[in-house]
Amino acid sequence: MVPSPKALDRRAFLQVSALAGGGLLIGLSGAGVAAQGRQGGPGASAESLAPNTYITVNPNNTFTIISKNPETGQGIRTALPQIIADEFGVEWAQVTLKQADLDPKYGAQFEGGSRAIPSNYQNMRLVGAGGRLMMLAAAAQQWNVPQAELTAKAGVVTHAASKRTATYASLASVVATLPVPEKASIEAALKNPRDFTIVGKRIPGYDNLDIVTGRPVFSIDVAFPGMLHAVFVKCDVFGGKAVSANLDEIKKLPGIRHAFIVEPAGQGNNSLASGVAIVADHWWLANDARSSLKVVWDEGAVATQSSAGYLAQARALAAKAATAPLPAPVAPPAPGERPTGPPRAVIGDVNAAFSTAAKTIEAEYFFPLLSHAPLEPQNATAHYHDGKLEIWSPSQIPSKQNPALGAGIPPENITYHLVRAGGGFGRRLVSDYDVEVARIARTVSEERVAAGLPTVPVKLLWSREDDMAHDQYRPTGYHFFKAGLDANGKLIAYRDFVASTNSVVPANEFPRGFVENVLITSENVVPFGIPVGALRAPPTNGISFVKQGFIDEVAVAAGKDPLQYRIDLLNNPVGPGATGGFNPVRARGVLEAVRAMSDWDRRGSLPKGTGKGVAFQYAHAGYVAYVVEVSVDAKKAIKVNRVWCAVDVGRQIVNPSHSENLVHGGFIEGMSHLMSWTITIDKGRVVQKNLDEYQPARMPHAPASIEVKFLETDFDPTGLGEPTMPPAVPAITNAIFAATGVRIRSLPLEAQGFSWT
Repeated sequence: MVPSPKALDRRAFLQVSALAGGGLLIGLSGAGVAAQGRQGGPGASAESLAPNTYITVNPNNTFTIISKNPETGQGIRTALPQIIADEFGVEWAQVTLKQADLDPKYGAQFEGGSRAIPSNYQNMRLVGAGGRLMMLAAAAQQWNVPQAELTAKAGVVTHAASKRTATYASLASVVATLPVPEKASIEAALKNPRDFTIVGKRIPGYDNLDIVTGRPVFSIDVAFPGMLHAVFVKCDVFGGKAVSANLDEIKKLPGIRHAFIVEPAGQGNNSLASGVAIVADHWWLANDARSSLKVVWDEGAVATQSSAGYLAQARALAAKAATAPLPAPVAPPAPGERPTGPPRAVIGDVNAAFSTAAKTIEAEYFFPLLSHAPLEPQNATAHYHDGKLEIWSPSQIPSKQNPALGAGIPPENITYHLVRAGGGFGRRLVSDYDVEVARIARTVSEERVAAGLPTVPVKLLWSREDDMAHDQYRPTGYHFFKAGLDANGKLIAYRDFVASTNSVVPANEFPRGFVENVLITSENVVPFGIPVGALRAPPTNGISFVKQGFIDEVAVAAGKDPLQYRIDLLNNPVGPGATGGFNPVRARGVLEAVRAMSDWDRRGSLPKGTGKGVAFQYAHAGYVAYVVEVSVDAKKAIKVNRVWCAVDVGRQIVNPSHSENLVHGGFIEGMSHLMSWTITIDKGRVVQKNLDEYQPARMPHAPASIEVKFLETDFDPTGLGEPTMPPAVPAITNAIFAATGVRIRSLPLEAQGFSWT
């Protein structure tokens, strides 16, 4: 149980203990961390840190630093220890990293919502600074000199006046006898960011060399002697159940050790689906056996549903909403509060404003279901023995509850190891594979014990087809927009009807707060039996396309510069202005920066068939604006020539190399969303089977350059994984309009005859 901050003594803030052999452990306790950011990501509630250990001072004056959060490629395994090491006063070359297991002593351990930096930045600083302070105190006592006369660098304390030095390791035994500093003392000892020597530097990811040299670092690489391998065959139709299967025939196939039907358990995304498990000496043997498997399925009610049916219903709902009476006005939430009640906005008198408009614009926008498609399919390894289970998993939100559900044992009987994931993008926020592997591992162990055999670990690996057919998909969205302009092109009325599933409706998205009359309403498409979940930057990954696309249409209809039109709107908040933490000053900042970077005002000199588009987005507490230059030929082949990106995620970039990578990755992932990606449902099952039908952007499609500028603003640091992706899509589609005059209102582009050059 994580103690509340109030229960912790101030002197327990720093934990220090001696190690056998002369080392030292330094950790942290307490300290509530206020949540930042907007809705949509995990970790939105406050967290607290329990007593724990982060730094090990080794006898040879090297240092082992714990990396507490899961790593899925965002660089956090390196970034958080960077912060500790800098404040501790050591060189990066002296540091070795160690991945933490799941343990309440580390507080919250998750990856998602761009939360890792904002949730941990200050506390990691305190860990390092507290450790440095104790080293100085130990040297001061040993040399009988004022602590203020001492400095620490590269793991060595120096007294300049007497020219004495001492390594941290040599001071460990003294440090272990000292009282720990109070939190206020540690806060006062924090470095001035100008003096950082590791934070803010381009440090390669800790696993980079292992990755590029093919060493086993990912969850899919986990292997143990005697380990068995499992595939889990589920019904193609969501919610379908296995009634019977030719298990005896499957068990006779070469290398097959176990085959059994798994009964469903639990509810929601992290539940156990019905299916058939095949367990073999090697994964390919298990997977090959699928071709001989004959299952009688009860496909259930979802078998009647389809993407075409969902879209037809959305359009019918939009037509009905167009003539429905206006709902009663809704008061905006107070500053700092989140909206309550139905996701809608009713501000001013939209009908009256439309009746006076000099010009009105209407448009239908649509974005489809998407699969996450990480390169490493879902997998986990588990070993059940003696009523306990040990699991190795790449989950973004590791939880003992999930394997406990699968194994049917209490969570306290679970040992959970965090293993690096080969991409997540939100898919691994749901850990259904943990539930599955736990159930399969227990069944296998019980069958082996009954047969007089020892228990062994079992690795469950989904095939690529399994992953695409049983994802937690990005929700689809259908929007019907209407805008009213006065004679000067000012936006005076704005209406957005949204038909979706259970996604978040953008009642608080720009331009709400900057238009006097706004009406945003929604209805759900029902029944809808497809599992949906978070995909990188929920919910703005789809909303940014439709909202930034339509506001571009409005600007063009007004005869205005699309970039300046956005800034003009941001300059004139209406009533209480925007909600949800949106800061128009920061939004203008990234737009102004990207205008200067991209030579936007001279875009009129571009050759025919070439255009620049702009978009910005506030997502997960970060502000990102893109200008994109594209060329489109007569065959509708698109080339993204250049990209300019301005980012405001606060005052500190921990690792510029990782941060630029997140921008580049976010933009190129947006290219995948744009061109080819769509998940189609027919008769309750996914049509697309593999990457040949769901192609990501390839290396030749990448722009020649993506220029990135991080603005230094006086706000606490926030994350970058989420906010860089959403505005990439509308920036490209707006550029296509500038180049061709063709307005893109639905995705993917491939369905409309476009391709990459």
